[in-house]
Amino acid sequence: MLAQFNDNTIRIYQAYNSSIADEAVSLGTFGPSFKVDRMTWIKPSFLWMMYRSGWATKKDQERILAIDIKRTGFHEILENVVLSSFEESVYGSHENWRSQLEISEVRCQWDPDRDIYGKPLDRRAIQLGLKGNMVLNYVNNWIVKISDITEEVIEIRESIKSNTFGVSMLPSEHEYPLDDGVKAILGVS
Repeated sequence: MLAQFNDNTIRIYQAYNSSIADEAVSLGTFGPSFKVDRMTWIKPSFLWMMYRSGWATKKDQERILAIDIKRTGFHEILENVVLSSFEESVYGSHENWRSQLEISEVRCQWDPDRDIYGKPLDRRAIQLGLKGNMVLNYVNNWIVKISDITEEVIEIRESIKSNTFGVSMLPSEHEYPLDDGVKAILGVS
């Protein structure tokens, strides 16, 4: 899992419409326009977020937020993951996976990571769906800082179009350290 992080925080990305984004930047957390009763998906990979949002061009994904959250919170999220699809090596039986999926407040989906053009790479990117108490903890306890990076995203998008892109324009992401227990939960060998 690649991410931008330090000793205390990890950066995840989300894309929203202007109403939700303006509130979040103003409040330093999500406000009334954000629906806490819905699953919300967080993504540590910048390029996966760019692929998913069409570089801030898709409807209701025109604003890109970089959200620094506490690593302790992120670790709690990872410890409570249930994979979106059945993995026998993780769950043993389909029934066990299904019962865990029904009660879980965290979904994990692994997808091909993407390059700047949206082409799949050989590595996987993680996205994590939060609901219930996990969303409440995320919004109320784990967010340290919210930055609107939409202008930087547009600059990079335009540089790709004009062939002036340089890899130094991208955030510096590194392999996020995972202990063996979390690797097992995530189905990472």
